[in-house]
Amino acid sequence: QVTVEESGGGSVQTGGSLKLSCLASGFTSKYYCMGWFRQAPGQQREWIATSYHDGNINHPYRFQDRFTVSRDYTKHTLYLEMSNLRPGDTAMYYCAAGGDGAVCPATVFDKWGQGTQVTVSS
Repeated sequence: QVTVEESGGGSVQTGGSLKLSCLASGFTSKYYCMGWFRQAPGQQREWIATSYHDGNINHPYRFQDRFTVSRDYTKHTLYLEMSNLRPGDTAMYYCAAGGDGAVCPATVFDKWGQGTQVTVSS
């Protein structure tokens, strides 16, 4: 059985940093997609990054300067390092997994974690 679990959230002040982790348990190989998303109260879920089985990571340009995503395939763990955090980054951060790791559209993610809260105060 595959499960996904996020950790590392918390409360920081503007300009602070956090590193989130996502453990995907139950996979027996590296051939699956992993992704980070976030959702603020009253807003739609927002895609942050997608990790492929071959080491490639895809994410929107607006996150490239402050957010760094990495993956440890031996530990089945995806990381999200966030720096220079702003109040607008306050949200529940979710990790997801699924698919074969080669083609990773948003619809491929069928295993989701419960989320980890990030709160940035001014």
